[in-house]
Amino acid sequence: MKLAILSRAPRSYSTQRLRTAALDRGHHVKVLNTLRFGIDLSGDEPDLQFRGKHLSHYDAVLPRIGNSVTYFGTAVVRQFEQMDVYTPNTSWGIANSRDKLRATQILSRHGIGMPATTFVRDRADVIPAIERVGGAPVVIKLLEGTQGIGVILAPDIKVAEAIIETLQSTRQNVLIQHFVSESKGRDIRALVVGDRVVAAMRRVAKGDEFRSNVHRGGSVEAVHLDPDFEKAAVRSAQIMGLRVAGVDMLEGNDGPLVMEVNSSPGLEGIETATGLDVAGAIIDFVDNQVAFPEIDVRQRLTVSTGYGVAEIVVLEASDLVGKALGDSGLRERDVSVLTLHRGTTVIPNPAARHVLEAGDRLLCFGKLEEMRSMIPSRRRRSRKVKKLPKEPIHDAPAG
Repeated sequence: MKLAILSRAPRSYSTQRLRTAALDRGHHVKVLNTLRFGIDLSGDEPDLQFRGKHLSHYDAVLPRIGNSVTYFGTAVVRQFEQMDVYTPNTSWGIANSRDKLRATQILSRHGIGMPATTFVRDRADVIPAIERVGGAPVVIKLLEGTQGIGVILAPDIKVAEAIIETLQSTRQNVLIQHFVSESKGRDIRALVVGDRVVAAMRRVAKGDEFRSNVHRGGSVEAVHLDPDFEKAAVRSAQIMGLRVAGVDMLEGNDGPLVMEVNSSPGLEGIETATGLDVAGAIIDFVDNQVAFPEIDVRQRLTVSTGYGVAEIVVLEASDLVGKALGDSGLRERDVSVLTLHRGTTVIPNPAARHVLEAGDRLLCFGKLEEMRSMIPSRRRRSRKVKKLPKEPIHDAPAG
């Protein structure tokens, strides 16, 4: 395998460990500075330049994209994807994980347990928002902070309001999050590779510090995860579009609470704590998956006129309830079911024998008109463009 590691820090522990693990396994590997790429869109096919010269072929690329170069870094990864070069972490997965609000929105859609979180902009909405997450003390987070930077614990509502107002005055966007007191300055970092957790450690904050990040002086110890924590970590990484990720979780009274999914997790702390060859596990996974490059499924499936991707919810009154998928008539209507979602369970490429239940969500590809007919009817708007009305703008109430 010819592997490129995208990194601006070739001497960092993580980059050196990944490079060494690849070389020890007989692979050809180069560490390439992310900012020295040029995205070439002038030819017939997507291409890349590196240091002003045409980039040679690579079988796989392993992104280590720093927070400060997320936009350009994800553009480079996206270009590799368009060139059908395998990457364990998608460009959209990296971008989603960097924005704490976007990541929280995506994970909440799939029922992942998380601390109660809210996001507001108007000063008048701040106190109601704090009360919605359980009141003070409350955690305030910058949307793009890393390594514990931009995470503040406000002991009471007045202090929280002042901090948020100050941050917003400097055009900073912040999340307001419930303080999980039972975690007691501890959290768990699970290193997910593919569909399993290969290593996990517990991080404990130093003294009265509530942030347990190693960069804040926290200590680490190896930990064996309960199945609930392992499942939450793997699902979170997969939902975000990441096959290599560090998933940070709090130990809540009712189970794991996911705080963050990191697309470029550091390896030094977790390898030191566990004594496990995490870098080697990452390289082995990439080697095994290199023949299956990540593709934008929606992009590839919607290039045919009249066809697209849609999610169909099986309603209580639907005639699909109680029918096996093979007897549902979907195939006859030129609709293929790609996955069946039932609660938190995902059944990929479901067999014809699967019996449909109310509440099932079917991710389908097929004729858009056929799929529209399966969705509860809404009043169709005329496609004809009408003339501008005499009063094109109505007076809007103040709000």
